[in-house]
Amino acid sequence: MNCTRLIVVTGLSGSGRSAALKAFEDMGFYCVDNLPLTLLSAFVEFAQSSEEAFQSAIGIDIRERGFPERFPALYGGLKSRGCVIELLFLDASDQTIVRRFSETRRPHPLARGTTPLLDGIRRERAALAEVKTLADRIIDTSDYTVHDLRQTIERYYAAGEAGRPMVITLLTFGYKFGVPYDLDLLFDLRFLPNPHFVPELRAYTGEDPRVRDYIMAQPDSVEFLARLQGFIEYLLPRYRSEGKSYLTIAFGCTGGRHRSVAVSLMIAERLRLSGYDVIVKHRDRGE
Repeated sequence: MNCTRLIVVTGLSGSGRSAALKAFEDMGFYCVDNLPLTLLSAFVEFAQSSEEAFQSAIGIDIRERGFPERFPALYGGLKSRGCVIELLFLDASDQTIVRRFSETRRPHPLARGTTPLLDGIRRERAALAEVKTLADRIIDTSDYTVHDLRQTIERYYAAGEAGRPMVITLLTFGYKFGVPYDLDLLFDLRFLPNPHFVPELRAYTGEDPRVRDYIMAQPDSVEFLARLQGFIEYLLPRYRSEGKSYLTIAFGCTGGRHRSVAVSLMIAERLRLSGYDVIVKHRDRGE
């Protein structure tokens, strides 16, 4: 069998299965939630021949009829056939699950009608006891935030050490045209020397080496760029640790043609040398 990797994600209701599947999806896994058990073997065969689903995560839980009774034999059969399949079981304390269901006000699948929530949780825990013994990995999410769970999933299942990359966009703009929306960080560069007032440089943009040289000729500009680079590189892993997938950093000057463009390109160059993937967009540069 050529199935590269298939993760079955299950566990107690309220332990974070949906959030875990989203983390797998963000890492590039092909994800299917609430897959009927009768289709699991067929999905494995599909994944073996699919370029899109060569890494897959499947969510199945107690809502699937007969899951606790039927899954152990089905899972064991797939293992014995040589498929690279793993079982991730998410757990959490009774107190944590009670709190989460109380916050979301969603009904527990085994506590409908007059059945108390805690009784439903305990019934589910007992029903899934055998499934839990089959798990290749058990994660207790009692003290986890959504970000903590995402980081844990990435740490265990990402293809490389970097996990899911963060998309960094550097956006330049001119204040006289308005401040853009949807920014994470904004730096005002209007204190730097302005090439607009140098007749021989006015027609060029910050992409021209002559404009960059003019801006960086001042010692304060050199010090600022070094401090700015250090500050951004200090922040990036901290944003990443919070699970942020996209980060937009804006640089503004008066017209959006000279200082913001030049600084963004220099910062982008240095970030790429540090191993980051960077997109640069110039909103008001013109042609």
